[in-house]
Amino acid sequence: MPIKWRLAVLMADREMDYKELAMLTGFHEKTVSKHKNLRVMPSRLEDSTLFKYCQALKCQPGDLLVYVPEENTEVKIN
Repeated sequence: MPIKWRLAVLMADREMDYKELAMLTGFHEKTVSKHKNLRVMPSRLEDSTLFKYCQALKCQPGDLLVYVPEENTEVKIN
């Protein structure tokens, strides 16, 4: 999947651990830990989850989700 999930990067930039983020979002610590360890967008990412992460990390959705095109997937326009 060409959409990268950058939660771990943002947490590191803000020097925030999963326990602190769990407290700020209201998510269970295990949930935050699982999300932190993902490298691709979670398959079932709800808008409310994205909203809470953005609110806690003071970021935009585009900071958490980044489109990275795969090689050999060129779009041809005739």
